[in-house]
Amino acid sequence: MASSCFKISPIIPTFVCLLFVISSVCPVLSSKSGHHHHHSNHTHHRSKGFKKLKIIRAHLKKINKPSVKTIQSPDGDLIDCVVSRQQPAFDHPQLKGQKPMDPPERPKGNKPISTTLENLQLWTMSNESCPEGTIPIRRTSDKDVLRASSVRRFGRKPQRFGRNLRRPIRRDSSSNGHEHAVGYVTGNQYYGAKAGINVWAPRVTNQYEFSLSQMWVISGSFGEDLNTIEAGWQVSPELYGDYRPRFFTYWTTDAYQSTGCYNLLCSGFVQTNSRIAVGAAISPISSYNRRQFDISLLIWKDPKHGHWWLEFGSGILVGYWPSFLFTHLRSHASMVQFGGEIVNTRPSGVHTTTQMGSGHFAGDGFRKASYFRNLQVVDWGNNLIPLSNFRVLADHPNCYSIQRWANRVWGNYFYYGGPGRNARCP
Repeated sequence: MASSCFKISPIIPTFVCLLFVISSVCPVLSSKSGHHHHHSNHTHHRSKGFKKLKIIRAHLKKINKPSVKTIQSPDGDLIDCVVSRQQPAFDHPQLKGQKPMDPPERPKGNKPISTTLENLQLWTMSNESCPEGTIPIRRTSDKDVLRASSVRRFGRKPQRFGRNLRRPIRRDSSSNGHEHAVGYVTGNQYYGAKAGINVWAPRVTNQYEFSLSQMWVISGSFGEDLNTIEAGWQVSPELYGDYRPRFFTYWTTDAYQSTGCYNLLCSGFVQTNSRIAVGAAISPISSYNRRQFDISLLIWKDPKHGHWWLEFGSGILVGYWPSFLFTHLRSHASMVQFGGEIVNTRPSGVHTTTQMGSGHFAGDGFRKASYFRNLQVVDWGNNLIPLSNFRVLADHPNCYSIQRWANRVWGNYFYYGGPGRNARCP
């Protein structure tokens, strides 16, 4: 019995195998005492367990590509250097056999927001890097997949908006547990967005909650056909198995139902960079009343080919979302959002203490509250321009708040965030 377990599943950790060995021995014991229904029950559970492991293995084979080199990150991640034409994106029927596009024309007026340190990720601290022609991909483990609610939902966001939402932003998001403090522009055609995003490590209360800070480039109605392109940082113990802030990307064309995923966990986003690992931990990060760190992110539509590109830090092109992935975003975005989002599962029946941003309210200001700065959008002529009719909104200002400002150095900016549960947020 044990040997067949190991044969079926060489990469599943031994302890999982042991569980199956034990469960496969148990029915034999119980059947001796004449409990035949027990026997069939156990057999059923066992085959279900094996089936799940088989599905997980097949899924891991799809997303973990063969690598030419593997780098061990100080945080325990394994970073695989994968030949760039073999990355998950090229499993897409419309990309099969192709190679990544050449860099597009950058938006005019794209001055880098100085990022003090260009060493932006933990895995590069050992001075290891991926060879030319390969891209770094964070290896997904069976543990990562087992934490998801199902293999099918692995790497996907829970739905953020209600089904029949006609308003541009969900006013009361308590029904699905998502709470936001965001700034947004709407009413024009947008071809991209840029921001400097302050990085913190907010406390997240349990595995089923997350805290993130990101940009959303949005088109379509907030019904079944919502298209979004997203990038920022997140703390998501369910996705990564730890509480570090990590750089992430996301996309969907059907309001988070069945298309799209985080990072490179499905075929979609095409990575072109050999120095940035999407999904890897960001380092350094800000600390209260001390040094502040932010990452500069720019998403824009290449005027020539129509793909949506992502730039990280000062001028580092990460890759692109091919235009054919989308319906509405093939032409332009109708809304851009910047800000924070958390999931509140109401552990023990009260509001979560999961923090947004730094865990401090917007009113606390610089070095204490988290910020977004130098907010801009890209117009139809591929120019970065300041925001017009910029508005801010907090779903539950007593839990997480937001305040907008503007000055010459930081342009449009805002502070946002909060501690979650407190005397005024029960």
